[in-house]
Amino acid sequence: MNIKKELGEKIKRLRKSKNLTQEQFSEIIEISPRNLSAIELGVNYPKAETLEKIVLALGVDLTELFSNDYLQDEKDLIVYINDAINQIKKDRSKLELVYKFIKFIKNY
Repeated sequence: MNIKKELGEKIKRLRKSKNLTQEQFSEIIEISPRNLSAIELGVNYPKAETLEKIVLALGVDLTELFSNDYLQDEKDLIVYINDAINQIKKDRSKLELVYKFIKFIKNY
């Protein structure tokens, strides 16, 4: 996947997590819905000033926006999590920490 597409998908996912339509979000960041669509589809990069408005509106920093960790397929994420658990399963304190974290996330 190319960088523009990955960035666009991340912006789209974060926008949707805030329950914002393209129209609402484009108004917040002061660009046209058509321009936002082109960014989310990976056709265009946002301009620097638009990128600044995007990170402020989404409540993220640039590092988070450009990291690709959670653009992975759900199956890949599950495999990674299972591998990590298998690596620490003999360490009770780490397992308890993972358990508490999962319990917290589940109830969040």
